[in-house]
Amino acid sequence: MTQLTRRADYLAANRGARAPMPGFVLLVRARDDGDATKRIGITVSKKVGNAVVRNRMKRRFRALVRDVLPDSGIAGADHVLIGRPGGIERDFSRLRVELKKALGKLAR
Repeated sequence: MTQLTRRADYLAANRGARAPMPGFVLLVRARDDGDATKRIGITVSKKVGNAVVRNRMKRRFRALVRDVLPDSGIAGADHVLIGRPGGIERDFSRLRVELKKALGKLAR
């Protein structure tokens, strides 16, 4: 798993499939470059809260991705998690279930 760093990668992922959930929106786009590496990007806008809230949410998302993506992620695809305002209050186990559900929906 590697981190998305370029803006163009985030914009490309935005053209892929999306699965809205109560705490986040998951974007997944297959790269079709022959590389099976799963790449991850996390973004939380200022609409969600101040810097403390946004950074806390990003830390929770990184932990969530480390927990779920190695088993349930789509190989050779870019995954982008976009934080939603209700995501910071959600229970971590509920976020885990929602991420697995979103990945299952997009894997079809």
